[in-house]
Amino acid sequence: MATEEDGCPHGDVGESPVTTGEEPNSPRVEQLLETHRGALENGRLPMTVYNNEEIFETELRRIFGRAWVFVGHETEIPEPGDYAKRYIGKDPFIFVRGEDDEIRVLFDTCTHHGSQLCKAEQGNSSHFRCPYHGWTFKNTGDLAGIPLRNQAFEGLDPDEWGLHEAPRVENYKGLVFASIASEGRSLEEYLGDFKWYLDVHLDIAKGGMEVIGEPHRWRADSDWKSGADNFSADSYHTGVAHRSVFEVGFGDEDISGTAGQETQRHVTHADSGSTSLRLLEPDEDIFFGYPDEYVTDEKLSDRQYELAAACGAATGTIFPNLSFIHLAATNDPDKPLDGFFSLRQWQPVGPGEMEAWSWVLVPAEASEEYKKRAYDVALGTFSPSGNFEQDDFAVWDGIAEAAGTVFAEKQDVQMNYQMGMPGIGQAEIDEDWDGPGTAWDDNLEEGTCRTFHGNWQKAMNGEEIGMQYPEDHI
Repeated sequence: MATEEDGCPHGDVGESPVTTGEEPNSPRVEQLLETHRGALENGRLPMTVYNNEEIFETELRRIFGRAWVFVGHETEIPEPGDYAKRYIGKDPFIFVRGEDDEIRVLFDTCTHHGSQLCKAEQGNSSHFRCPYHGWTFKNTGDLAGIPLRNQAFEGLDPDEWGLHEAPRVENYKGLVFASIASEGRSLEEYLGDFKWYLDVHLDIAKGGMEVIGEPHRWRADSDWKSGADNFSADSYHTGVAHRSVFEVGFGDEDISGTAGQETQRHVTHADSGSTSLRLLEPDEDIFFGYPDEYVTDEKLSDRQYELAAACGAATGTIFPNLSFIHLAATNDPDKPLDGFFSLRQWQPVGPGEMEAWSWVLVPAEASEEYKKRAYDVALGTFSPSGNFEQDDFAVWDGIAEAAGTVFAEKQDVQMNYQMGMPGIGQAEIDEDWDGPGTAWDDNLEEGTCRTFHGNWQKAMNGEEIGMQYPEDHI
């Protein structure tokens, strides 16, 4: 942990200038967006959007400049003064719990001459001191000290020069989101019916969920949309990209998902997210691999509890760049499956480049022994060194490389997203599904992925973020 004198960290993502100024109005961008709209209606996606400078700069303003973006979990900063360095798009912020116990998201720049304040990834501090001229701010953002104030700034009103804050910050059951847009729908309105599924993951554990350790972070030559697309419910890749994991006994194919399983459901929503559910319906309840003593039904409806009981794995994406996986897995073929919940954030760094962040969460009331075991399983499966993680990043970089080529641009190369559309494949809408959203009866469909890209299209066109792409397009 950093000392009070150290202040906040200086993260790699924040080395580039923050996003400011007017939105780009490039004819090329508008042409690509028009092509995107027509293509997606037919289950196609222009490859160029995965690696294009103008598209990327527009995303920073029209998507990350307007959406609710995840910044952290409240258990990361449990005590007054606790803080961590975070980003909204590429803009640097301080995620901090003030001395008044209120959580804030403070823009990481001194209000004097603009130097960033942070020097450590996380820590605890009552104040943040600028390394340039020494202006000092409380962890509430208030300006507290100015060197030589009486001589240099005698007439200054300190109330006017505190740190800037993200204008909207809201907490949903421990998940803290912020928006740098001053106006818009509340977080609960933004999440909409997807809250029903989030609650299954957040409320199934006694005492709720807590973060263990710091988020893992690593750079990749992949576009941020690749991760969001994949976790929105791409089960089709599992039997191919992750085949070696199952062959050596590090995963259960039934739990982790392989193509064509009728017990799986892909669900897309009338609001902000998509999810994939592996419903095993076993003889014994599985609850994502958690022992019975850590499970509770106190906050869930009967249907939500039944869903958790039958679920061995689930993935999902909340637009724009927060994904999750809730999984019963192992890092040792000779050991039983254990459950963990991982939040994944795909931080945009540049065209065709991202930084992946991964948090490990476990039931707050679990034993220390179980927490350590669950953390080790998460490390062995979904972390920079994890078996599943390495498989995904080994293929995503090729998408960005091809998307950035002159050929893809000149020939308008389009990718196929038609699985599950009428007349293609056998997956059908499950009319008997008794949860929110539209569910498919099989995992061989891509409507959930099309929903993500439909939301992207809407946001890029300045439309309301978080509403489902029209059903006739999914």
